[in-house]
Amino acid sequence: MAADANTQITELRSGDHACLTFAEAEELFDLTAAYVRDGLAGGLKVIWLSDEGRGVAVAELARRGIAVQPAIEAGQMAAEECEGRLLTGQVFSADAALGWLTGQVNSARREGFGGLRVAVDMSWALRPVAGVEELPAFDQGLTAELDGGTASVLCQYDRERFDPVTLASVAAFHTCQVSAATYYHDAVLRICRQYAPPGIRIAGELDYQAEEPLALALAEAVRMEGDLVLNLAALAFMDARCAKMIADAAQAMAASRPVILRCSPGPAAVFGRLGLTGVPGIRLVTSSEQ
Repeated sequence: MAADANTQITELRSGDHACLTFAEAEELFDLTAAYVRDGLAGGLKVIWLSDEGRGVAVAELARRGIAVQPAIEAGQMAAEECEGRLLTGQVFSADAALGWLTGQVNSARREGFGGLRVAVDMSWALRPVAGVEELPAFDQGLTAELDGGTASVLCQYDRERFDPVTLASVAAFHTCQVSAATYYHDAVLRICRQYAPPGIRIAGELDYQAEEPLALALAEAVRMEGDLVLNLAALAFMDARCAKMIADAAQAMAASRPVILRCSPGPAAVFGRLGLTGVPGIRLVTSSEQ
């Protein structure tokens, strides 16, 4: 059994025109945070365009330990709405959007940055925007514009809102596809990798039927570097066997680096009964403390 992401978010490089598909807001923010984090660490300028603009982006990045406010103040980071950048008065033009991007690449170079990273939430394309039929031409032109250059673009598509035909068609115009490495996913449970901060995320209802993918996820988590987060905030239920497996893994990992267990009060109480409270190197963080 192996994780099923085509390209890891941490593998993106200059020249990439990546198509990111996500199923929930937490996944979008996690993957984008890793893209932003690595760009800032590499001395690149980073721009995140979304419908929400700066407020939500800053809050979500800061929650994941990224020093976004100093980067904004230094001019290395910008979080803005798509309107006024890719769109003008709810009108989309492929030529105008490409012109905006070219201008940003040139500005980053003049400002002394080693390159540019742009993340774009494509949800604007679901609205009645004039010129949206030019999106394929934009994607084709963007791939050509990025080829061999110092910039990369991460286009973000919600799998729950965009239909499969649209997703398949836009993917053809990108150089790579990105999604969270997923160990298990069905109607009631999702186990996937978390990228910022590094760890794994489990949401839904966890029982003995998912022991094998849970063991795989925990085994891969052991090999990650730095502090480790086991994000169980969206876990509604776990049986005793899986709780014991997570508790044993957390204690083993805590021997060499800090482990944070983020969970709702119910699972936190279970881990307390399993003896994790007060264990050196393990911190239990409940939803109210996050």
